[in-house]
Amino acid sequence: MQGFTEPAEGIPAVVGCLQSKLQSLGWPDPFCDGPVNTILKTGLTRLCADLDKPLVLLFDEVDCLAEGTLITFLRQLRDGFVNRVGGQPFPSSVALVGMRNIRDYKAQVRPGGTTLGSASPFNIAAKSLTLANFTESEVGTLYAQHTADTGQVFPPEAVARAFHWSQGQPWLVNALAHEVVDEILRMDHGKPVSADLFDEAAERLILRRDTHIDSLVERLSEERVRQIVEPVLLGEGVGVSFQSDDARYVVDLGLLRTDRGTWEAANPIYREVIARSLSFDQQTAMPQTLANRWIDGGRIDMTGLLRGFQDFWRENADVWVDKYDFREAGPHLILMAFLQRVVNGGAHIDREFALGRRRLDLCVQMGPHRYPVELKLWYSDRTESDGLAQLGDYMETCGAKEGWLVIFDRRPERTWDDRIT
Repeated sequence: MQGFTEPAEGIPAVVGCLQSKLQSLGWPDPFCDGPVNTILKTGLTRLCADLDKPLVLLFDEVDCLAEGTLITFLRQLRDGFVNRVGGQPFPSSVALVGMRNIRDYKAQVRPGGTTLGSASPFNIAAKSLTLANFTESEVGTLYAQHTADTGQVFPPEAVARAFHWSQGQPWLVNALAHEVVDEILRMDHGKPVSADLFDEAAERLILRRDTHIDSLVERLSEERVRQIVEPVLLGEGVGVSFQSDDARYVVDLGLLRTDRGTWEAANPIYREVIARSLSFDQQTAMPQTLANRWIDGGRIDMTGLLRGFQDFWRENADVWVDKYDFREAGPHLILMAFLQRVVNGGAHIDREFALGRRRLDLCVQMGPHRYPVELKLWYSDRTESDGLAQLGDYMETCGAKEGWLVIFDRRPERTWDDRIT
């Protein structure tokens, strides 16, 4: 079976791709002269009339189509499909491949409940399938194919690290291995692959934001995505419906996962991408003089750093928070931007956030040193005691004997002197 792999850029692009393919197979003029809103259906009908076997058609990246183009595209597929009953040749099955579930096409072409003016093109959808992530064993099997070809071995600890960062997401599994083998090791198959190389590869992917990751970042600007991701970032989901189409849409995109009993980032790479992309503009706008200010001899003066942040927050909070689409999470994001500017690539910030935590955990790692920081929003008189207990648990997880609790008190009746302690 031959595939059509060109990205869908509108009906003319789809028709042009199909026309070229048919002409290469011996049909000099497979399309009739006619309006664009019927030419795709006509071309597919003519193709199927000349075939001696049923045709299964896959449209890749179909979610690139939008508004009127998408409506025309779906109408032609539906009309051709349902008219097979009368003997009209047409593909036996059509698969629409993309990042979105079919129900999101419905929401896209029927904003506010408006009608298409004809029968729904969605009532012929038979099934929606999601490409499952690899298991750790399957990642090892995939990498073993490279070993069989080149002799370069991926030891179990390297496979485990690749799985940690990717959680089996197929694109990330391949991208991490490509970064390690082709970019870091320069395709020298005689060099060993170690687990720490996957840490470096993950950081490179996060910073470089290749097309796949960049497309996910772009989704964060959508209101329907923001209203789901922000509560997860804060650890609180009060007033948010996680059974809505918007919630399922975010899961279908691959940004969040729910299979471990809570809503959380789908994998550590996406978790970093979400946090860093949302705080990137503020980080770059902060004074460069902050870099390394509280770092000396490979250690961080975290107490001095956080006191410096208190001064910065008091001076800039009202203006900076207003710049965020994620306004409720603004305080957390600004502190993360401040930390990122200070450590300036000399340390790694590990973040943990999931629905139900009622806080955001940060562990700044510089060499062998760990600096756990617990972030919370003030919500009651129990906030401090709860935060200290949570911080104690997190310190134990990080293997640290010292930790810091940061509480953002945003009650308007409180003065700055009362809020800053």
